[in-house]
Amino acid sequence: MTRSALIAATLALGLLAGCDQAPAPTPDDSAARARHAAWVKEIKDERDARLQRLQKPDGWLSLVGMHWLEFGNTRVGSGPDNGTKLDVGPPHLGIINRARDNRITFTAEPGVEVTVDGQPAAGPAVLVSDVDAGEASPTVVGFNKGDASFIVIKRGDRYALRVRDALAPTRTAFPGIAYFDLDPSLRVVAKFTPHPPGQKIEIINVLGMVEAMDNPGLLSFTHGGKPYRLEAVDEGDHRLFFVFADRTSGHQSYAASRFVYADYPDAKGHTVLDFNKAYNPPCAFTPYSTCPLPPEGNRLDLAVMAGEMKPAKPASAPVGPGGAP
Repeated sequence: MTRSALIAATLALGLLAGCDQAPAPTPDDSAARARHAAWVKEIKDERDARLQRLQKPDGWLSLVGMHWLEFGNTRVGSGPDNGTKLDVGPPHLGIINRARDNRITFTAEPGVEVTVDGQPAAGPAVLVSDVDAGEASPTVVGFNKGDASFIVIKRGDRYALRVRDALAPTRTAFPGIAYFDLDPSLRVVAKFTPHPPGQKIEIINVLGMVEAMDNPGLLSFTHGGKPYRLEAVDEGDHRLFFVFADRTSGHQSYAASRFVYADYPDAKGHTVLDFNKAYNPPCAFTPYSTCPLPPEGNRLDLAVMAGEMKPAKPASAPVGPGGAP
């Protein structure tokens, strides 16, 4: 690491610890080296955990389908005579009914091995969507001896089946994640400016749907002597969440967006925004997700060469309802 990069890392880490000013360390500053080593380990640990989450049998890499549900009955299965044709599973899995009040039920095909939340399917079962479940989990319909499943997702006023297969090539042949080199200069101390309580911001997803999300404020920071700002979203976990694009988007990094989190600010209104923790949205790995796009103002005129790069894809990667793979 160069002397200037080490100094930048130490300044950022010193401010994070609550110091108004941090003295520039010398190359033999053991405290600075220890802080830098701790930061590198923190990044590595987070990346290892991220990879484990992605590769879980029911993680994003296992998605193999997203099918919108209309009102009434639809027969579900892999056979060509189904109204909702799956890419995995038995020829006839069962029947799904979406009532006018949006109560969704599933009735398994007689003689087919199907589970609902881990229990053998018996009679019509109510399927609770990811949104309607609140803090709980959505109803999981399992088949193929537990390797495959689907849940109901709700996006706006629409409902869809999200289908998973633990044996999908996108999971079993996953090539891993590529990263930019660590860059301490892209770990910045930022100033938080709150918005009025209750302010919302409209977030558009890759399907063109619009959702109003809590917009507690914005972060402003400087890099290379130039000012930048990003609008924050609070997803309910009291962290600042940022959906952004930058001058690497569509080139070295994923075109649609990347995500990064920051802690809520300290008493002086400061927090640390570490772009080395920026990561790709699920739609970078699968076409069967509904990822948000950057809101107005979150497209940085800055090459953020930190965090996750554009992912490699298997040669047979599918193109789904989200559009681009």
